[in-house]
Amino acid sequence: MKKLLWQTLADKLIVLTLLVSALGYFVDIFDLLLFSIVRVQSLKDLGVAEADLLTVGIQLLNAQMAGLLLGGLVWGVIGDKYGRVSVLFGSILFYSLGSIGNGLVTNVGQYALLRFISGLGLAGELGICVTLASELLPRGLRGLGTTFIATIGVLGATAAVLVADKVGWRDAYIIGGVLGLGLLVLRLKVRESALYLKMEKDKKDLKRGNLLMFFRRPDLLRRYIKVILIGAPIWAVVGIFITFTPEFAKDFGMTVLPNAGTAVFYCYIGLAFGDMCSGLLSQYFGSRRKSIAASLCLLIVFTGLFVTVRSDSLPVYYALCGLLGFSAGYWAMFVQVGAEQFGTNLRATAATSIPNVVRGLTIPMAAGFHALTPFLGVTGSGLAVAAAAVMLAFIALWKVRETFHANLDYLDL
Repeated sequence: MKKLLWQTLADKLIVLTLLVSALGYFVDIFDLLLFSIVRVQSLKDLGVAEADLLTVGIQLLNAQMAGLLLGGLVWGVIGDKYGRVSVLFGSILFYSLGSIGNGLVTNVGQYALLRFISGLGLAGELGICVTLASELLPRGLRGLGTTFIATIGVLGATAAVLVADKVGWRDAYIIGGVLGLGLLVLRLKVRESALYLKMEKDKKDLKRGNLLMFFRRPDLLRRYIKVILIGAPIWAVVGIFITFTPEFAKDFGMTVLPNAGTAVFYCYIGLAFGDMCSGLLSQYFGSRRKSIAASLCLLIVFTGLFVTVRSDSLPVYYALCGLLGFSAGYWAMFVQVGAEQFGTNLRATAATSIPNVVRGLTIPMAAGFHALTPFLGVTGSGLAVAAAAVMLAFIALWKVRETFHANLDYLDL
């Protein structure tokens, strides 16, 4: 294993591809979580009343997630039809311009439209990067490559907190867009996947990136749905408990309310360490499923602590956010499983759309949370949504096939 690792690191183009992929995901997370960080301040600056902050915030979050959902489908199809690298250029350009536009909005309608556009661009990043890493690296190192991408990437949220705190929400969006444009230059030397090039050469008439195949073949659809359900609890944590930090803190009876941006900061520090540990645990067990199961068990424990430890201390609250993030830090393994479940002709479509469908699940989860709040309260509603997501994730994980040692040089015909 050590010899294989050093041989891989000696290939400068593979290392460059991994680095550029990690930085791309860093920019992705920077913008994606920036809205959670600046939601309250940006909406107040646009004239939204205090009583409407939650409702309008959910509407804008839904617009962002709708863009991610649509973009995940579009970029995935492009990645299978025209190459993985083509998505790396198109998605970052689309996102960068959308992010700059977010910094220039003057009303809520424009904000919603540009959150949708930004989400559309961001959707191509993670899935295509994991697809590239999985197809470039030897099978024994695939998980480590994805872990590196995800661990570096989620630190984009911590950078977003620091930048927003120093320059304000408008400039933070513009900085994120400029970072994306700068990343375009680095992507000029990224290597295309050898498996994709082989498929293109040998099977020119092959159906690639065909979304209808997922619906025409029950086995493909079952695989697709199972992987989506495995990732759902991650966004139950980030999209509900962390995004609506002020609302949960009020329900906990805290006299000094925590800052949503700081909650995101600590949650994503936890996520970074969680992704790292989840990836290393997968290597240790030689199993994706065991690693994810361990994370789900921790998620149950730390969610229970989050809602029962009713301390009025901000450090305690932020520490609990970090623990929640750590337990939800199996994003890398979840996306890796998605990439490994499908053949080369559908891999980019699956790996790019699956994480964005999971992000898009924030729409029904937020709607369910909002609808249940009058009956169960803020905390009870959050727990109900999280419990349903975790239960379905365990069922799906039990049914999905192990792919740690799987050979990815095959097609779904």
